[in-house]
Amino acid sequence: MTEDPLERIEREEREKKANKGPKTMMTILAVVAVILAGVLAYMLYQRNTLVNQLEGEKEELAQQMVALQQDFSTLSSDYEAINHQLDTSREQVAMLIEKLSKTEATNRAKIRQYEKELGTLRTIMKGYIVQIDSLNTLNKKLTADAAAARREAEESRRWNQQLSQQVENLSSQVSAGKVLRARAISLAGYYSNDKVGERHSRVRYMVASLSLVENSLADRGPLRVYVRVKDPEGVLLMNNESVEFTVNGETLQATASREVDYEGQEVDMSIYINDTGEYMKGVYTLEVYTEQSLLGRAECLLR
Repeated sequence: MTEDPLERIEREEREKKANKGPKTMMTILAVVAVILAGVLAYMLYQRNTLVNQLEGEKEELAQQMVALQQDFSTLSSDYEAINHQLDTSREQVAMLIEKLSKTEATNRAKIRQYEKELGTLRTIMKGYIVQIDSLNTLNKKLTADAAAARREAEESRRWNQQLSQQVENLSSQVSAGKVLRARAISLAGYYSNDKVGERHSRVRYMVASLSLVENSLADRGPLRVYVRVKDPEGVLLMNNESVEFTVNGETLQATASREVDYEGQEVDMSIYINDTGEYMKGVYTLEVYTEQSLLGRAECLLR
């Protein structure tokens, strides 16, 4: 059966109207979806940008903390109390760095709190620098004052030492001036007829002669002179007149001795050496002493 053309046209129009509603809705939904996707993409972009910005701020804050830690490591002091405070502040910086590393960059509250703590530690470090500089300046002044005091003390000590040395030198000069001197010291052998001789077989005794030099500074009064005579073999001649004496802390044996009254004027004297046994050929040596010093030496050759 052939469809009426008019009915066909009406049917097609009805079908077009029925299909038009769903297509419009799908178009609207598609547009909304595109808009939502754009908004979401924009929000994700904004979020990523903010996160990157916060990560950058966190990294910069971490670098500032590390720089402060390095600054603290260079500070030092000669004072125990300040060093203890520095150690405490170093520990605080290390703990702050550790807390920051465990905190998300998006935690703005914590990040701001750490910034404030970093600022406080910076202020504390500046205070340490001022305090250490002040103490170092004071210490330098005290060191300079102490050095000046030491120099003055050293100058005083040196001056006193010089004075003491001068006094000692004068005392030594006086002591040296008081020491007796002797001249014309000699030793000779004598025969039984009291004549000087050199034949050892005929010598019966020996005589030591000398002159005590004039000395106005020397002690006046009785003075004993000691002689030591050694034979050619270096053996000290001894007899019943031999005595011990001490000179410069050393005890010696004397062959003979004699006491004279010394009044500062020159005194000629002789000391006899008797009863020492037979004499041998060779050189005899003589040493003359007082209890102050050695006056001199002489030799005598017996043939």
